[in-house]
Amino acid sequence: MSQTDTIKPTTSIRNYALGILVVVYTFNFIDRQILSILLESIKIDLGLSDTSLGFLTGFAFALFYATLGIPIAKYADRGNRRNLIAVSIAVWSFMTALSGLAQNFFHLLFARIGVGVGEAGCSPPAHSMISDYFPANTRSTALGIYSLGIPFGIMFGLFAGGWINEIFGWRLAFFVVGIPGLLLALIFRLTVKEPIRGQAEGRADTREQPTIFETISFLLKKKSFRHLVFAASLAAFVGYGAITWLPSFFQRSYGMQTSDVGWYLGLILGIPGGLGIFLGGYLSDYFGAKDVRWSLWVAAIAMLLSGPLYFLVYLSTTANSSLLWLIIPVALGNFYQAATFSQTQGMVELRMRSVAAAILLFVINIIGLGFGPQSVGILSDILHSEYGKESLRYSLLFFASLKIWCAFHYYMAGKYLKDDLIKD
Repeated sequence: MSQTDTIKPTTSIRNYALGILVVVYTFNFIDRQILSILLESIKIDLGLSDTSLGFLTGFAFALFYATLGIPIAKYADRGNRRNLIAVSIAVWSFMTALSGLAQNFFHLLFARIGVGVGEAGCSPPAHSMISDYFPANTRSTALGIYSLGIPFGIMFGLFAGGWINEIFGWRLAFFVVGIPGLLLALIFRLTVKEPIRGQAEGRADTREQPTIFETISFLLKKKSFRHLVFAASLAAFVGYGAITWLPSFFQRSYGMQTSDVGWYLGLILGIPGGLGIFLGGYLSDYFGAKDVRWSLWVAAIAMLLSGPLYFLVYLSTTANSSLLWLIIPVALGNFYQAATFSQTQGMVELRMRSVAAAILLFVINIIGLGFGPQSVGILSDILHSEYGKESLRYSLLFFASLKIWCAFHYYMAGKYLKDDLIKD
């Protein structure tokens, strides 16, 4: 790697890198989540069950996304992270556009696997780059800003998907959101610089890279990480299940059109959801500066408060009241993200960072993204004989109660965190 590829960035370079990474992550989630607003149309067109749709939104994506993320992250910890992200953007964007050509379940399955393969190369190297751009005392805030790509992507995906689907059909929606990503891949490759590893903390890079199994063993010895990864997985399990099936819930239970669902859900998941991610990172840094345990206890409190509020969402008698009740738990439910990834980065050595992020994402996405939508779909099919079209309402309601269990593990993770962070 030449000196022109690796730089010690100025403030403007650092902020630009963070800004364009937010754009990249936004495209990542547009392409990942647009399927949710199109589920009902695809269900009718291709004649699929909720279980099949749950597989497409869950395991078909999550298995390859999570599994390939680890070896890709292994490369990222020794190679050029910028180049890896650029290639990844191009792959997932092409496969998203290809989804619009699907004629049956297996065509769509292949395309979703391709999206998962491409997106596997995004977040682990991005987390590692941000950790080298920003010091520990502002890292949660920086990762919180990066994570704004999640609600922004969901919001724009729902906006575009709902409107395009209603007027032109679900196939064109995949083309419209996929093709611009190819241009973004080129822009990212040409304008972003690779940061020097360890520069933000003044830590020396020994250039010795542990194996994947050494990194796993290193993390599993830390009590805080064991609780942290389980807590985040539970949060993702409930969150991905809800995000995937909420559009179908509002269409089935309240008779809303896809354009209306896309608009209202997009605003709620985008604005309060984004505010929750940012506040979660900011409050984690603010209270964590006084006592590092509070960087995770903030998430514990948010999870504890959000769980019961979902009962009001799913048991509301009108669409308007359900949407209004959704605002607060969506914000609180996103508090965990920045602190989870930030503290994981603080627990490991420099050349473990991408792999550590990938390991965390592997567990979160297998349990959360893999089992979350799939479990909601399976339970909805099981309950259908008794509740009919309302089966999805009660399936979502059942899984929302897990947020309280999640809060307990965030509390325990914070309790042990001080002893598990790297001190040098």
